[in-house]
Amino acid sequence: MSRPATSIHGQWSSRWTFFLAATGSAVGLGNIWKFPYIAGENGGGAFVLVYLLCIACIGIPVMMAEILIGRRGRQNPVNSLNSLAKEEKRSPAWKYLGWTGVVAGFMILSYYSVIAGQAMAYVFRTFAGTFDGVTAEGANSIYLALTGDPERLLAWHTVFMVFTMVVVARGVKGGLEKLVKFLMPALFVMLLLLVGYAANTGDYFTQAIDFLFTPDFSKLTKEGVLIAMGHAFFTLSLGVGAIMVYGSYLPKDVSIAKIAISISIADTVVALLAGMAIFPLVFANGLATNAGFGLIFQTLPIAFGHMPGGALFGGLFFLLLVFAAWTSAISLIEPAIAWLVENKQISRRRASVTAGFATWALGLLTVFSLNIGENWLLFGMTMFGLLDYLTTNIMLPLGGLSIAIFAGWKMSRASVQEELAIQSPFAYKIWRLLICYISPLAIMIVFLNIIGILG
Repeated sequence: MSRPATSIHGQWSSRWTFFLAATGSAVGLGNIWKFPYIAGENGGGAFVLVYLLCIACIGIPVMMAEILIGRRGRQNPVNSLNSLAKEEKRSPAWKYLGWTGVVAGFMILSYYSVIAGQAMAYVFRTFAGTFDGVTAEGANSIYLALTGDPERLLAWHTVFMVFTMVVVARGVKGGLEKLVKFLMPALFVMLLLLVGYAANTGDYFTQAIDFLFTPDFSKLTKEGVLIAMGHAFFTLSLGVGAIMVYGSYLPKDVSIAKIAISISIADTVVALLAGMAIFPLVFANGLATNAGFGLIFQTLPIAFGHMPGGALFGGLFFLLLVFAAWTSAISLIEPAIAWLVENKQISRRRASVTAGFATWALGLLTVFSLNIGENWLLFGMTMFGLLDYLTTNIMLPLGGLSIAIFAGWKMSRASVQEELAIQSPFAYKIWRLLICYISPLAIMIVFLNIIGILG
């Protein structure tokens, strides 16, 4: 299979649009709720320092590798790896690394859409004042009423998937670019508004800042370091083909190193701002900081329901979640659509309908696992739990590890240097050290910890 000079899908009109799109892919629900609470539970500022080190040693090198593979291949992940493997005289089996990313993105979006649909439902409920004066029991009852009704949950899942497919059907410039140019600035503005709102809580805002940024190394355990390593990898959407396919639309004159660093910084800033917005409200209402997933739908509504202007700012918060989920969703399905267009020679619109319907149908497993199918267990897990475990714990780490090995060990140095175009020999040697040795070792440690071998 020959390697095209440009992608048949077009390319980003500028470095800025690629930055917005890739940042949108990285910024998701995990940034808004997961990073703040795992940082607080694992040493606050000490955890943040370790996390930033892991971003530098794992996230950025692997992201650079994924972008360079995508831009050099100029096709969907499967075809790019297939053509590059032939070019480098490597085994054609490397194309299955591309398939791992495409399938993982497809599976993740199937349940991600259901969660995003819940956030959409909460936008309307919060703006309408449903949570005004709500008790803990009341908030829990509202949440269970939504998730326990398969028809209502299915409706929101369907709406979110339709919105996503309408965007991707319009292509790179007509759909993806237009969406991210609006959504990403809007996301940052809403986040800053929420931080400003939280700043009015006085001492609670100061308490939240201390909670997140004051290093307490006595709380930073070995497990906390492993969590930081894992989150540094997962937060950048690595291993699902999204960054790779976005890289295939990247103009040749854009510095891969600079754009990868910029995306990583933006992703981290969003996570920290989310913590600054959320935890003052949590502290002001005496709520639990380690509520995890329940923090979104069961804990925060109580805070919004008891604060002045809570309906407005609570609605903005859930709208922020929807925007973050939407930008991630279009990147998760894009590799599958690109493969259908390139390999089945069908129109982008038809590919979008095909991939969207298949994702929606797989999402039914998650919809029903939250209600009528909660007792449908496989390997002791619900369908939702199984999909999440397979993708997050198995497919993504192995995908990231394989990307590091392919770029570091299987591609020729001449090919890599040509694509990265790093002017400083010292900087290039540092990247080689990280991608060939440090990143693979760190990802293996994370993987072994996740599956319980390094307990």
